[in-house]
Amino acid sequence: VQLQASGGGLVQAGGSLRLSCATSGRTSSGYAVGWFRQAPGKEREFVASISWSSVSTNYADSVKGRFTISRNNAKKTVFLQMNSLKPEDTAVYYCAAGPSMVQYSYWGQGTQVTVSS
Repeated sequence: VQLQASGGGLVQAGGSLRLSCATSGRTSSGYAVGWFRQAPGKEREFVASISWSSVSTNYADSVKGRFTISRNNAKKTVFLQMNSLKPEDTAVYYCAAGPSMVQYSYWGQGTQVTVSS
């Protein structure tokens, strides 16, 4: 499975961005997808995840109520809608895919999100 993240950019605090993760490959169906982020000097952290059917979603406490993960399986794309952005959301955001919401085998390149105060 190959993953391509996009949609990052520079936004002011309180603004919004929508990240996309396009997937491809022969086995690019039936998988869960997660978003992770890594800020400078910090470890990578979990942000949100979604099951193949979209029935199950999970969010880090720091983004609950502000971020929404969704997917369009027909278009093989997973989205992360980020609202009410804060400077502490600044990081490189990565998407990953795997057989479950807690196991990821494939990772895409990151997209930079910068939130100015």
